[in-house]
Amino acid sequence: MSTSSITDQISEKYISLGENPETYLKGLLHAKPINYWDYIEVDTLLSLQKPRTNFKDEEIFIMYHQVTELFLKLTLHEIKQVTQEPIFTEEFLLNKFDRIIRYTQMLVNSFDIMKVGMDYDDYNTFRATLAPASGFQSAQFRYIEIHCTGLENLINEAGKERLKAIENPSITDYFEHIYWKDAGLNRKTGAKTLTLSLFEEKYLNQFIGLATSLKGKTIADRLNELNEKSTPLINLLKEFDNLYNVVWPMVHLSTAKHYLDSKNENQQATGGSDWKKYLHPQFQQRKFFPSLWSINEKENWGIEK
Repeated sequence: MSTSSITDQISEKYISLGENPETYLKGLLHAKPINYWDYIEVDTLLSLQKPRTNFKDEEIFIMYHQVTELFLKLTLHEIKQVTQEPIFTEEFLLNKFDRIIRYTQMLVNSFDIMKVGMDYDDYNTFRATLAPASGFQSAQFRYIEIHCTGLENLINEAGKERLKAIENPSITDYFEHIYWKDAGLNRKTGAKTLTLSLFEEKYLNQFIGLATSLKGKTIADRLNELNEKSTPLINLLKEFDNLYNVVWPMVHLSTAKHYLDSKNENQQATGGSDWKKYLHPQFQQRKFFPSLWSINEKENWGIEK
């Protein structure tokens, strides 16, 4: 492409916007060249670790969770495109879920940083300063769930039994009985942990608003727009469902056991949850695409082979 044609296109661009192209060309003439550290905001990024103790491994703990949130953002970035895509094709889905699975695999494989990358005694000392903060409070994790499937698929069996007493449950009702609430709510007394109370105070209305806007438009809903699903697509969808809802929780549970119970100390999580129960996929029973799984597969969800 010649220089003249590029400048002509630049001129046409700004004329179409009702602007004077010469103004923008003059600005470009004096603009500083972009560099890596400014574009990536390296200095800002590397300044975001603020430990609360003098234990060196606390900085590892912070950076690991920041990296996790970035991978969740990458995943959510692709998932949003799937829910918003006007023309739903299998080719588009194959491409997107190939990316989504790659990010989720990175999340799964990265947990070794948590499990073997920190000093056991140091972690069990500095983690006390983190209460009531908990990874449970990751809003992006919940955003991904809400984009992927209907709220009815985020209710475990106990929650479904409770919902039977409600005629035409609302979105708010579903959130009252959603699986993750059991991590911080005593269903008998109604008492909530501070972890859950703070989390709901900040995010619950956002979750309800998002679920309302996505009603009938989640990825699980939109899959119904395809007359047929090829075996490769079904396999990708099931792989993501299994990675996110079985493999990753089990890796998380294994790491929690390493730090909280490997010496039979049976320590409490910083969020105060019954972590042995809550983290297990058999308790969570979260499935994004239940129609793709056989009855036997669903009955054996999360059972270690």
